[in-house]
Amino acid sequence: MADALAQAGTWLAESTGRCRALYFVNANTLNVAYEDADYRAVLGTASVVYGDGTGVRWAARILHGVRLADNVNGTDFVPALFAAQANRGYRYYVLGGTEEQNQRAADHASRTFHGWTLAGHHHGYLDDAASARVVEEINAAKPQLLLVGMGNPHQERWIAAHRAQLRVPLCVGVGGLFTYWSGNIDRAPAWVRRIGFEWVHLLIRQPEKGRRYLLGNPLFLARVSARRWRSRALRG
Repeated sequence: MADALAQAGTWLAESTGRCRALYFVNANTLNVAYEDADYRAVLGTASVVYGDGTGVRWAARILHGVRLADNVNGTDFVPALFAAQANRGYRYYVLGGTEEQNQRAADHASRTFHGWTLAGHHHGYLDDAASARVVEEINAAKPQLLLVGMGNPHQERWIAAHRAQLRVPLCVGVGGLFTYWSGNIDRAPAWVRRIGFEWVHLLIRQPEKGRRYLLGNPLFLARVSARRWRSRALRG
């Protein structure tokens, strides 16, 4: 996490006109990418992609023998970034969610993250014409940080589609972060997060996501195991 925050801090300070894209992927995100080549390509255009969740950590260890040092997820990363880069004159823009959820998330951010300026906010239900107008609005507001919370894969597709037009040093796809900021759902206790079972907490509060967790997680691990078996077979 410390390395991720340092890298983001470097990008925020850049004035090159280049827009960096930072994404987080969990087991569900990678299941979508497995089945959608276009979305895989979108993820491949990111400046950096961080692993979020127990499934991704297991996959890294099983396939590559890599022990990820931290669970770098948007819900923890973004508040830590605000804390690390406070009082530097930075501005941010909040994009995503319904109109009500977006307003509540923006209000929460402006109350909570001191040393930053809320440059603007807008809901995430955008067609092409509305997206073009919002890009103009974002550029006029001159934020250093754009937080895009539209869920996977929509937020990454939106960033990739408009990245060339955005004059923002850093765009971050934050997934369900605005759900927390708007007060619609609470975080799991710290000890639950530490042992990698926050998904159980979320499942209890969002049973409509049962398919994602109860079927998607085993499917992801099955795909990881199959990939490992194929790699061993090719080497053998």
